[in-house]
Amino acid sequence: MTDILDAIAEQGEVSIGDLAERFASSAATLRRDLTTLADQGLIVRTHGGAKAAGVLSELPVALRDTRFGDAKRRIARAAALTIPRERHAVALSGGSTTAGVARELVNHRDLTIVTNSLSIAWVVNSFPRLKVVMTGGILRPQSLELVGVLAEGTFTAVNVGTAILGADGFTAEAGVMTHDETEARTNNAMVSKAVRTIVVADGSKIGRTALAQMATTDQVDMLITDDSADPEELDRIRAAGVEVTVV
Repeated sequence: MTDILDAIAEQGEVSIGDLAERFASSAATLRRDLTTLADQGLIVRTHGGAKAAGVLSELPVALRDTRFGDAKRRIARAAALTIPRERHAVALSGGSTTAGVARELVNHRDLTIVTNSLSIAWVVNSFPRLKVVMTGGILRPQSLELVGVLAEGTFTAVNVGTAILGADGFTAEAGVMTHDETEARTNNAMVSKAVRTIVVADGSKIGRTALAQMATTDQVDMLITDDSADPEELDRIRAAGVEVTVV
């Protein structure tokens, strides 16, 4: 179904005939998939097809976890290698790639994870060597993140050595972006108190824009992405002073 969402995002509106030709799937199967996506509020059904529910629809976290899996694992491993082995505090935003980073930190000692993500807190809770600090806030069901003034207050009350930020879009000009403005403010609070900020994003996010800015490009110290990223946009990000690692 993620392929169908991508097609609708690219074209704005599609017919079942278009999708059947593109994916070699039956009309009956496509109707069921479109109904499922419409029930989740991700698309709007039209006569004979579907259209996007918004400018850039946000995938639920359960669907995001299945996309670009190999690239996200490579990115997560590379990000974990940047974390010192001695006592250190790391802030992690929500997202499937940042959750992958959390899993890669299993062998670290004296590491404190500060997060507003229920998914990441659950992952870290399985590792007795790691300490987790959870923010308060209002739960966003779409991302399983806590947002708002309570979450922002936690992030601004602590000092972390590294903030690791997932993204829905990153360009040299517009910075690091997400789909939700409240989530953006919360993550900006996280970045503002970090000694350094690392963005982890698969190549599909590079050169892409979303609704709300989480961080300006000059607030980012490092970007870790994969080799599917737009090389021209990566050059622009490097020129803006960001260290870029491609895995």
